[in-house]
Amino acid sequence: MGIKGLFQVISDNAPDAIKHGDIKQQFGRKVAIDASMSIYSFLIAVRSDGQMLTSESGETTSHLMGIFYRTLRIIDNGIKPLYVFDGKPPTLKSGELAKRTARKAEATEALADAKESGTAEDIEKFSRRTVRVTREHNEECKRLLKLMGVPYIDAPCEAEAQCAVLAKAGKVYAAASDDMDTLCFETPILLKKLMLSEQKKEPVQEIDLQKAMDGLGFDRAQFIDLCILLGCDYCETIPKVGPTTALKLIKEHKSIEKVLEHLGPKYAVPEDWPYQDARELFFKPEVIDAEECDFKWEPPDVDGLIKFLVQEKGFAEERVRSGVAKLNKNLKSTTQSRMNDFFKPVPKTAEELALIKKKNEEKAAEKKRKQRQEQAAKKGAKKPKLGS
Repeated sequence: MGIKGLFQVISDNAPDAIKHGDIKQQFGRKVAIDASMSIYSFLIAVRSDGQMLTSESGETTSHLMGIFYRTLRIIDNGIKPLYVFDGKPPTLKSGELAKRTARKAEATEALADAKESGTAEDIEKFSRRTVRVTREHNEECKRLLKLMGVPYIDAPCEAEAQCAVLAKAGKVYAAASDDMDTLCFETPILLKKLMLSEQKKEPVQEIDLQKAMDGLGFDRAQFIDLCILLGCDYCETIPKVGPTTALKLIKEHKSIEKVLEHLGPKYAVPEDWPYQDARELFFKPEVIDAEECDFKWEPPDVDGLIKFLVQEKGFAEERVRSGVAKLNKNLKSTTQSRMNDFFKPVPKTAEELALIKKKNEEKAAEKKRKQRQEQAAKKGAKKPKLGS
């Protein structure tokens, strides 16, 4: 689900935090991708006549089609992807997951009715709502990535949190996900719409966390409290508190505790509202330390890919071999570095900073001295000569 309305809040109040650009502008960068979110989008998007694509034996292949061709696209644009898979969801998320299960059950019943008497539009709508990513989908995608030479990591808990840790540590440039809660886990840069197909022709959205917080006038704690008020996976929202009200409340009161003290009777706060637990999950997620994450890109296993995709899953051999050629070209050799990678700033010591400060002060003093001399010279030039 992510954070309800957060993108629009940032867009309206901190527009400089969002850049829209072609995928080519991410050339030369390593990106950690939320695998489960991507696979879910593939299962919904890669379809035929309202149904997920399947092999001759009836096995679903939409997820493999998506992983293979979308990964080829981003690699062909000079990006090195690292996929991160979800681990066990936090206990606090169980309520949201239960709601999703209930909604899928309702959608399954509605789909059955639509197939009997509904329109094609109804069938498509309800079939999308029944989609879920299974353990089998994940395992098959991992197998495919390994054969492609593309690394992946199994997160202990939330994939978005693990992506954010890697980005914050500089292991990758950004976290890529369409879930805005990735920002709550402190990724410096979030990339949305990176995994769309080329036919969509939509720009990649690059969101800068620090610029977003600066534009909103919030520190991280206030930003997270705003996100909790907007609505996250870990707790319910307060009825009648929408994006505009949530933003106004945090700007005025600075924290959820203070907000709750000043809320009027028309706002019914959920009983035992676990906002503090949600806040703790954002501040201290269960993740693997970035320095312990070892990953590298390797040449693809051509024979393995042909066996898996062509012989087992019924992919067109010519298209698979064409894709493998792109992988060999882009992953076998080192990706050309971006120009700004050659000019990374080196952190300065306290002594160096003090010296710079002293020199700046001396320059300012010298500038003032010269200005006084010039002013004195001008005054002297205006004095009348003796005897005139």
